[in-house]
Amino acid sequence: MPLKEQIMEVIGGPHVAAVATLDGKLPAVRFMVLSGFPDMTLVGATMKASDKVGQLKKNPDAALAIWSGKEYSDPYVNIRAKGKIHEDVATKKKYWNPMFEQFFKTPENPDFVVLAFTAGEITYHGKNMSSMEVWKR
Repeated sequence: MPLKEQIMEVIGGPHVAAVATLDGKLPAVRFMVLSGFPDMTLVGATMKASDKVGQLKKNPDAALAIWSGKEYSDPYVNIRAKGKIHEDVATKKKYWNPMFEQFFKTPENPDFVVLAFTAGEITYHGKNMSSMEVWKR
């Protein structure tokens, strides 16, 4: 199976991801639900006032880690990405998910923003860590 397809099996659709941004010179890591797309972009929702939004405004560099979470031996990926904050209603409607309603009520909520992480490099670790391959944009 081609590398891009293997990566999509791990990141495709919504998954819990560890997302690291820079808080000054130190990393700040948190969990987010991100949905992966075939263009190797991962998208999630957050509050406009969150620390990660402020950190991404200062420095768009981010690192992500996603594991399928089914079996310990399952593949996982490490991603180097650029984060972008989207506050426009059209983008918020495009990526709206009904699960967001409990937090944000509607896509028009000014406190709701979309974070899009565009992968520059993805390291894929195969089942049982049997292989490691790197995809680059």
